[in-house]
Amino acid sequence: MTFSNDKPIYLQMADRLADEILAGTYAEGARIPSVREYAALLQVNINTAMKCFDELAREEIVYNQRGLGYFVSKGAVRRITRQRRNAFLKQRLPELFRQMSLLGIGIESIDEAWDTWQKENETTSKTTLS
Repeated sequence: MTFSNDKPIYLQMADRLADEILAGTYAEGARIPSVREYAALLQVNINTAMKCFDELAREEIVYNQRGLGYFVSKGAVRRITRQRRNAFLKQRLPELFRQMSLLGIGIESIDEAWDTWQKENETTSKTTLS
């Protein structure tokens, strides 16, 4: 995994694991890789991986069963989705609107781009499912 400089590595790792949960790689109630396994997979220090798991446990995305490892919490998908929607609406969308205003981009252009994106991705997902 390539890490960026704008966010702590453990939070980028937590985002990646949350993405994997959203994508269905790990279902609610399923065991996820151990701290050591995840650290090795992403080639990071085990303490960094531990901070990632601690963060996800604090957010009730995963939980630890002593001696068995970490598991995806019930309701994790709902929690992740809610957190990300809130962050998008409160942080990213206002910045997008600001940039649109500065660049003179109207909502019609966004609507067109959205329609194009959906059509392209609908074709891609149908091809993938075939």
